[in-house]
Amino acid sequence: MPYREKIAWLSLIAMAVTFGPYFAFAAAPGGGDRLPGLHLLVPFGTAAIAQAVLLGLGHWFLRRRSPLDARMPLDERDRAIDRRSVTLGYYALIAGMILVGVVMPFNAEGWSIVNAALFAIIIAEVVHYASVVTSYRLQS
Repeated sequence: MPYREKIAWLSLIAMAVTFGPYFAFAAAPGGGDRLPGLHLLVPFGTAAIAQAVLLGLGHWFLRRRSPLDARMPLDERDRAIDRRSVTLGYYALIAGMILVGVVMPFNAEGWSIVNAALFAIIIAEVVHYASVVTSYRLQS
């Protein structure tokens, strides 16, 4: 498995493990719709810090395990995969932000909008990394 595919898998797993529980908590009844009820900041901060720690440890582990692969420059295939996956992630982000910024202000408020924006960002990253994994899998 190429090093960059391993990094994409690591990122997908870290997002699922950290932000999956956050969104489950936020979506639960009483999870919070009103601002300035800042009670969702603690779970969000915990999820963000946990993701950073998981990614940091994962990068460190993968780098120590295969230092030559980690230092290898991008080739044409890696650049093409990166371009395609960033483009798909960008489209997902724009669609989410249109929903959050244009549609939701008319029928939602507070934490619903905040969590929808965060969810759009996470979905864009999932689309990006899933596209990386899929591209490497299809080319193998």
